[in-house]
Amino acid sequence: MIRCFEKSAFAAIFLFTFGGMTQADEIMDQTIAAAQPYMHHSCGSILDSYGDDEAKVAEIVRLMAMISLYNRQIDVLAEVMDEQDRAGLKDEFVEELEDACDDDPGMSLTGAVDLAVRETFRAFD
Repeated sequence: MIRCFEKSAFAAIFLFTFGGMTQADEIMDQTIAAAQPYMHHSCGSILDSYGDDEAKVAEIVRLMAMISLYNRQIDVLAEVMDEQDRAGLKDEFVEELEDACDDDPGMSLTGAVDLAVRETFRAFD
């Protein structure tokens, strides 16, 4: 499960680090449409449904992380200016997501991802 979240974290952080918010505005409708079929899943049910397909789980988490970053209007470069700290974002996100899902496997995955995003950036304040 950790490998799935690590791939997701890297992709989401990469997009918002190098893509910028303007580009994010242009693709957010497509991202929401792509994530919508999975919004009903919990931490546990996503693994029940797609646990054998790490790439699929990673893609779903990535989409949800992108939406969370967008909704929270987080610009990774502005929030975490130090390059070494940005390198640690992925690990922190994975840890926070795993904690949220371990604490409550019935929690909506969308909520767990959003919580992980929030807690990740609090750790870098």
